[in-house]
Amino acid sequence: MSDSSGGRLVIVSGPSGAGKTTVLRKVFERSRLPLLASVSATTRPQRPGEVDGVDYHFLSEREFQLLRERGDFLECFEVFRRGHWYGTLREEVLSGLRAGKWVVLEIDVQGALAVMQEYPRAISIFVEPESLDELERRLRDRKTETEEAIRRRLAQARWELDRADRYRYRVVNANGEMDRAVREICDVLNQESEKCGK
Repeated sequence: MSDSSGGRLVIVSGPSGAGKTTVLRKVFERSRLPLLASVSATTRPQRPGEVDGVDYHFLSEREFQLLRERGDFLECFEVFRRGHWYGTLREEVLSGLRAGKWVVLEIDVQGALAVMQEYPRAISIFVEPESLDELERRLRDRKTETEEAIRRRLAQARWELDRADRYRYRVVNANGEMDRAVREICDVLNQESEKCGK
Protein backbone atom coordinates (compact mmCIF):
# COMPACT_ATOMS: atom_id res chain seq x y z
CA MET A 1 0.00 0.00 0.00
CA SER A 2 1.42 3.37 -0.97
CA ASP A 3 0.24 6.74 -2.12
CA SER A 4 1.55 9.66 -4.16
CA SER A 5 3.34 11.14 -1.15
CA GLY A 6 5.47 8.02 -0.72
CA GLY A 7 3.83 6.38 2.26
CA ARG A 8 4.18 2.62 2.62
CA LEU A 9 2.43 0.06 4.77
CA VAL A 10 4.71 -2.32 6.71
CA ILE A 11 3.29 -5.35 8.54
CA VAL A 12 5.38 -7.14 11.18
CA SER A 13 4.15 -10.30 12.89
CA GLY A 14 5.55 -13.23 14.78
CA PRO A 15 4.78 -15.56 17.65
CA SER A 16 4.57 -14.24 21.20
CA GLY A 17 8.11 -14.52 22.56
CA ALA A 18 9.84 -14.09 19.19
CA GLY A 19 11.16 -10.70 20.29
CA LYS A 20 9.53 -8.66 17.54
CA THR A 21 8.70 -5.67 19.78
CA THR A 22 12.32 -5.29 20.93
CA VAL A 23 13.64 -5.81 17.40
CA LEU A 24 11.25 -3.19 16.02
CA ARG A 25 12.25 -0.68 18.70
CA LYS A 26 15.85 -0.94 17.49
CA VAL A 27 14.76 -0.75 13.83
CA PHE A 28 13.02 2.54 14.62
CA GLU A 29 16.22 3.83 16.24
CA ARG A 30 18.45 2.90 13.28
CA SER A 31 16.36 3.35 10.16
CA ARG A 32 16.51 6.65 8.29
CA LEU A 33 13.12 6.06 6.70
CA PRO A 34 10.10 8.03 8.03
CA LEU A 35 8.76 5.14 10.11
CA LEU A 36 5.57 5.64 12.12
CA ALA A 37 4.30 3.06 14.59
CA SER A 38 0.58 2.45 14.32
CA VAL A 39 -0.98 2.35 17.80
CA SER A 40 -3.45 -0.51 18.16
CA ALA A 41 -6.74 -0.20 20.01
CA THR A 42 -7.62 -2.73 22.69
CA THR A 43 -10.28 -3.55 25.26
CA ARG A 44 -7.81 -5.13 27.68
CA PRO A 45 -7.08 -3.25 30.93
CA GLN A 46 -4.29 -0.70 30.95
CA ARG A 47 -1.20 -2.04 32.75
CA PRO A 48 1.02 -0.02 35.12
CA GLY A 49 3.40 2.17 33.13
CA GLU A 50 1.37 2.05 29.92
CA VAL A 51 0.29 5.31 28.34
CA ASP A 52 -3.03 5.66 26.51
CA GLY A 53 -2.42 6.67 22.91
CA VAL A 54 1.22 5.58 23.05
CA ASP A 55 1.20 1.89 24.00
CA TYR A 56 -2.42 1.33 22.95
CA HIS A 57 -5.68 3.19 22.56
CA PHE A 58 -7.48 1.76 25.59
CA LEU A 59 -11.20 1.49 24.86
CA SER A 60 -14.23 0.14 26.66
CA GLU A 61 -16.02 -2.85 25.16
CA ARG A 62 -18.81 -0.53 24.00
CA GLU A 63 -16.45 2.01 22.41
CA PHE A 64 -14.62 -0.74 20.57
CA GLN A 65 -17.77 -2.39 19.26
CA LEU A 66 -19.19 0.95 18.05
CA LEU A 67 -16.00 1.54 16.02
CA ARG A 68 -16.18 -2.02 14.73
CA GLU A 69 -19.81 -1.60 13.64
CA ARG A 70 -18.89 1.61 11.79
CA GLY A 71 -16.11 -0.15 9.90
CA ASP A 72 -13.40 2.00 11.47
CA PHE A 73 -10.96 -0.89 11.88
CA LEU A 74 -8.59 -2.08 9.18
CA GLU A 75 -8.55 -5.35 11.10
CA CYS A 76 -9.76 -6.44 14.53
CA PHE A 77 -9.90 -9.75 16.37
CA GLU A 78 -10.37 -11.23 19.79
CA VAL A 79 -6.89 -12.46 20.72
CA PHE A 80 -6.25 -15.71 22.62
CA ARG A 81 -10.01 -16.02 23.27
CA ARG A 82 -9.62 -14.08 26.51
CA GLY A 83 -12.46 -11.70 25.77
CA HIS A 84 -10.08 -8.85 24.90
CA TRP A 85 -10.23 -7.31 21.45
CA TYR A 86 -7.39 -5.71 19.49
CA GLY A 87 -7.64 -3.71 16.29
CA THR A 88 -5.92 -1.32 13.88
CA LEU A 89 -7.73 1.98 13.32
CA ARG A 90 -8.10 2.59 9.58
CA GLU A 91 -7.90 6.40 9.69
CA GLU A 92 -4.74 6.37 11.80
CA VAL A 93 -3.02 4.27 9.12
CA LEU A 94 -4.37 6.27 6.19
CA SER A 95 -3.43 9.64 7.73
CA GLY A 96 0.14 8.40 8.24
CA LEU A 97 0.34 7.22 4.63
CA ARG A 98 -1.04 10.53 3.35
CA ALA A 99 1.73 12.28 5.30
CA GLY A 100 4.34 10.16 3.48
CA LYS A 101 5.14 7.96 6.48
CA TRP A 102 6.05 4.28 6.43
CA VAL A 103 3.32 3.09 8.78
CA VAL A 104 4.39 0.01 10.75
CA LEU A 105 1.72 -2.38 12.03
CA GLU A 106 2.94 -4.81 14.67
CA ILE A 107 -0.04 -7.15 14.63
CA ASP A 108 -0.78 -10.83 15.01
CA VAL A 109 -0.93 -13.18 12.05
CA GLN A 110 -4.72 -13.32 11.93
CA GLY A 111 -4.91 -9.53 11.64
CA ALA A 112 -1.98 -9.40 9.22
CA LEU A 113 -3.62 -11.85 6.81
CA ALA A 114 -6.77 -9.70 6.81
CA VAL A 115 -4.76 -6.54 6.03
CA MET A 116 -2.74 -8.31 3.31
CA GLN A 117 -5.96 -9.33 1.57
CA GLU A 118 -7.00 -5.69 1.37
CA TYR A 119 -3.49 -4.35 0.65
CA PRO A 120 -1.45 -7.05 -1.12
CA ARG A 121 1.40 -4.59 -1.84
CA ALA A 122 2.13 -4.09 1.85
CA ILE A 123 5.65 -5.00 2.97
CA SER A 124 5.07 -8.02 5.22
CA ILE A 125 7.77 -9.36 7.55
CA PHE A 126 7.49 -12.42 9.78
CA VAL A 127 9.84 -12.48 12.80
CA GLU A 128 10.46 -15.94 14.20
CA PRO A 129 12.69 -17.71 16.74
CA GLU A 130 15.19 -20.33 15.55
CA SER A 131 12.97 -23.11 16.91
CA LEU A 132 9.82 -23.85 18.88
CA ASP A 133 12.01 -25.17 21.72
CA GLU A 134 13.74 -21.78 21.92
CA LEU A 135 10.37 -20.03 21.87
CA GLU A 136 9.15 -22.18 24.75
CA ARG A 137 12.32 -21.38 26.72
CA ARG A 138 11.78 -17.63 26.23
CA LEU A 139 8.14 -17.85 27.32
CA ARG A 140 9.08 -19.82 30.44
CA ASP A 141 11.96 -17.47 31.28
CA ARG A 142 9.49 -14.58 31.47
CA LYS A 143 7.93 -16.25 34.54
CA THR A 144 4.76 -14.22 33.97
CA GLU A 145 2.33 -16.85 32.74
CA THR A 146 0.66 -20.03 33.90
CA GLU A 147 1.40 -23.40 32.35
CA GLU A 148 -1.95 -23.28 30.59
CA ALA A 149 -1.16 -19.85 29.12
CA ILE A 150 2.23 -21.06 27.88
CA ARG A 151 0.63 -24.09 26.22
CA ARG A 152 -1.95 -21.83 24.58
CA ARG A 153 0.77 -19.49 23.28
CA LEU A 154 2.79 -22.41 21.90
CA ALA A 155 -0.27 -23.80 20.12
CA GLN A 156 -0.90 -20.34 18.66
CA ALA A 157 2.77 -20.12 17.63
CA ARG A 158 2.52 -23.39 15.69
CA TRP A 159 -0.54 -22.05 13.85
CA GLU A 160 1.29 -18.80 13.07
CA LEU A 161 4.49 -20.54 11.90
CA ASP A 162 2.39 -22.63 9.52
CA ARG A 163 1.36 -19.38 7.83
CA ALA A 164 4.76 -17.65 7.78
CA ASP A 165 5.23 -18.37 4.08
CA ARG A 166 2.39 -15.94 3.31
CA TYR A 167 4.72 -13.08 4.26
CA ARG A 168 7.08 -11.54 1.70
CA TYR A 169 10.01 -11.71 4.12
CA ARG A 170 10.99 -13.96 7.03
CA VAL A 171 13.58 -12.93 9.61
CA VAL A 172 14.97 -15.25 12.30
CA ASN A 173 15.59 -13.55 15.65
CA ALA A 174 18.05 -16.09 17.04
CA ASN A 175 19.05 -16.09 20.69
CA GLY A 176 21.93 -13.64 21.19
CA GLU A 177 21.78 -12.43 17.58
CA MET A 178 19.16 -9.69 17.75
CA ASP A 179 21.40 -7.18 15.96
CA ARG A 180 21.43 -9.41 12.91
CA ALA A 181 17.61 -9.51 12.84
CA VAL A 182 17.53 -5.71 13.18
CA ARG A 183 20.00 -5.33 10.28
CA GLU A 184 17.99 -7.72 8.11
CA ILE A 185 14.77 -5.77 8.62
CA CYS A 186 16.54 -2.45 7.98
CA ASP A 187 18.00 -3.97 4.78
CA VAL A 188 14.53 -5.12 3.66
CA LEU A 189 13.09 -1.64 4.21
CA ASN A 190 16.01 0.01 2.40
CA GLN A 191 15.60 -2.36 -0.57
CA GLU A 192 11.88 -1.58 -0.73
CA SER A 193 12.67 2.14 -0.56
CA GLU A 194 15.09 1.84 -3.49
CA LYS A 195 12.48 -0.05 -5.53
CA CYS A 196 10.04 2.84 -5.29
CA GLY A 197 12.75 5.49 -5.70
CA LYS A 198 12.17 7.05 -2.27
